[in-house]
Amino acid sequence: MILGLDISTSITGVTIVSEDDEILLNEAWDLRKYKNFFDKANFVNEQIMKLAKEHRFDIRNIFIEQSLQSFRSGFSSAKTLSTLSRFNGVVSWMTYKEFGIEPQYIAATSARKLCGIKVPKGIKAKQFVMNYLIENEPNFAIEYTKFGNPKPEYYDRADSLVIARAGLQEIRNNNQCAS
Repeated sequence: MILGLDISTSITGVTIVSEDDEILLNEAWDLRKYKNFFDKANFVNEQIMKLAKEHRFDIRNIFIEQSLQSFRSGFSSAKTLSTLSRFNGVVSWMTYKEFGIEPQYIAATSARKLCGIKVPKGIKAKQFVMNYLIENEPNFAIEYTKFGNPKPEYYDRADSLVIARAGLQEIRNNNQCAS
């Protein structure tokens, strides 16, 4: 089974898919109520420990969305990028410690490409991915706010699903090359 994570200090998306591409778990860990970096990390650690103890999940590979490496105009500040990178590292360590598996990292653009999702220029990727999954994945159901917008955690669930499936595709590609 493959664990895919979209790590963030606000909401972390978590997906487990089988080698047959069946979605076994797709959830979000809401960290917005925790104001302290270490409280957020502690909560995530508890969730990872729960996943590791659930015997129905035989995690063999872990894929994590690579944290942003550079500035882009109108996006995150240096402080935000630094915090996200630290949190990504802490959560990566937690998964390694709990599962004994070294996580692999996939950039969001590479993950979408591996999944056959082509985001047109000028379109917001998160919204496009969400719409793609709603239209193409019958097991990806979402909830909406009273204003008709997807609840925020569903973007993170969508991203973690794309990361998990991209990881599965990478494994398949590597196995084909090895034969």
